[in-house]
Parts: sequence; structure tokens; C-alpha cells
Amino acid sequence: MKINEYYRDTANLNLNGSIAALVPAIIIVAGNLFFIKNNEIMILMIPFLIYSLICFQISLFRMRQSLSIDRNLMNSERSFQSLFEARHLLVLFLNTKSSRLLLYFPDGHLAGMIERFYGKGVKKLSHSKIFALYHMDNEAIGYFKVSGRKVIKIDVFDHNRQYLGRFEKRKLDWRTNKKKLLDPKGRYIGAIEGSSTFMDEQIITSNPLPDGRLRRGWMPIEWSPLFPEPNTPVLSLRETLSEQDKLLRMSFIINEYFIER
Repeated sequence: MKINEYYRDTANLNLNGSIAALVPAIIIVAGNLFFIKNNEIMILMIPFLIYSLICFQISLFRMRQSLSIDRNLMNSERSFQSLFEARHLLVLFLNTKSSRLLLYFPDGHLAGMIERFYGKGVKKLSHSKIFALYHMDNEAIGYFKVSGRKVIKIDVFDHNRQYLGRFEKRKLDWRTNKKKLLDPKGRYIGAIEGSSTFMDEQIITSNPLPDGRLRRGWMPIEWSPLFPEPNTPVLSLRETLSEQDKLLRMSFIINEYFIER
């Protein structure tokens, strides 16, 4: 999936929402004409018509964006082969019945995606959810097992089901959470610190620079022909990290998108 296909899919979702909003409006009109016969009842259909019109306009806007991006992609060449080769990935959330987190290279091509995993081969607990990270060729290259309530735990496994470590989130009070990363032996690696008012999460370790960062509003202007939304979140991972280390550090975006949101 290229980035233009994402905008095309969101256009279709809004178009479906526009059509769905017309159904109760039609039921109100039909019910009033044949049974109730009270003109005041017709006022009830106004909110549905307004919502349908808004969804339709958003659908047209997204479709225009998709067509514009498609033209720009013709002049774009593939820059990366592997998700772990990229210094930066753009993060888009597709909120459907089966929600997916899509990761894109800056060149507009899909790098991978994260979605709920229902397959066999990973031991499930009754209170656990498992998410899988898929490469652009739909091969699972990592797993994230979410468990706990008071203390959220995200255990990370590679494609061979080897345990890589854990993300933990402990609630200190109604506004404050303590987030940290642990290695396979339970030893402390670093903390995840961020802003409570806007998206800017950083992985702070003993290194002078963050191991990883997820922030909104930082996207370079040269990416805008392919990513027209300037607030598209950007995930950055330190280039010197191994693939296993990058996979472990990506666990904090599972918390960001599938737990906190």
C-alpha cells in the first residue's frame, strides 16, 4: 500500500459514513409519510443530513489528496528495502473495524504495519492481546503481547518468538504514568518521557541522544508532496541500534496507539 492508497481508503470510509448517515434520515421521512404524519418530526433528520454532508465533503477532499499524491509518486523512487533501515518512519492510524497502524518510508511507500494478531504459534493468555508487526511483504517480523491492568506490560518477541524484553507502564496518580523498558533479564534499559499536552514521546537511555522519538508537528516540508498533513506523526529510531533493539523500542507506540487512545 502506497500513501496515496491510504488517503483513497480514508476517502472511501468517509463516503460509506455519508451513505450510512442517510439511512436513518430516510427511515424518518418514510415513517412520517406513511405512519406518523407530523411535520415537526422531520426536524429529527437534520443532524443526519448535516453529518452525511460533512462526511461527503471530507471524502471528496481525501480523494483529491490521493490523486495529487499519486502524481507526485510517479517522480519518487524507492529509497529503502527494510523497515529497520529507515531513520524516520511516518505513522498513520487507520481506524476501521480492525484498526491498523501503518508505517511509511518518507518516499511514500509502505514500510510495514501493526495490527491485532489472531494466528497460532504464540501462547495466548485469557487477559492478553497480541499485536504483530508486519513487513511490507506481509511477513510477521515481531510480536507484542499486552497484558495487565494496573500495570500495563508489553512483552516483545522477534519473528522466531525469541523474547526481547518488555515495556511497562505504571500509573502513579491520575495524571502521571511511569513508563520504562526492560531487557530480557528484567534489567532497566531506559524510560519513556513525553508531554501531556501534545505528542512528543522520547526513549531516554544512557546515550546522549534519545534511542527513539515519536512526535507530531515536526515533519520536514520536503515530505509534504507525499504527506499533505503537516501534523503526520514521525517515528525516529537511532540508526546504530540492532533490529532486535529497534523492535523492543517500538513497543511504546503500541501503548500510544492501541492502549492510551
